[in-house]
Amino acid sequence: MFECGEEVLVNQNAYKIIRLLGHGKGGYSYLAQKDGKQFVLKQIHHEPCDYYNFGNKIEAECRDYKRLEQIGIRMPKMIDVDIKEERIVKEYIEGETISDLVKKDEVKDEYINQVKEMCSKLYAAKTNIDYYPTNFVVQNSLLYYIDYECNDYMDEWNFENWGIKYWSKK
Repeated sequence: MFECGEEVLVNQNAYKIIRLLGHGKGGYSYLAQKDGKQFVLKQIHHEPCDYYNFGNKIEAECRDYKRLEQIGIRMPKMIDVDIKEERIVKEYIEGETISDLVKKDEVKDEYINQVKEMCSKLYAAKTNIDYYPTNFVVQNSLLYYIDYECNDYMDEWNFENWGIKYWSKK
């Protein structure tokens, strides 16, 4: 893990760590700063995950990003990738996560409609994403999928059968 204030190199570009944003099954995501702009710096980790097998995580992130970009999913732009150090720099989408909004009982129908719009594109491309609410941020009333993870479509992991369970307090 990185410390606040630490400088981290990504392909010889220095990013100053501001704070930890989150820890997922694939890595640690940090808010970082370079040249007065904020970014997300993701450091891949190799901690065990009993329920998921990534293979090569950095390659999977790059492959999944390209796949979602082709499908047309609203997500942060990938800025840089350091394959050797297993680091990704991506655009920072400032806003509240759906998880934050669930806790406050403030998930609006328009957010559900936007994720269903994403689903129509994803399902047509035989793809699922990780619908867990921490993976979505609302900025200016627009919903962004801030993770790059995606998989081949399976009914049991689609939004209607799995994801929606986590998008309300019920």
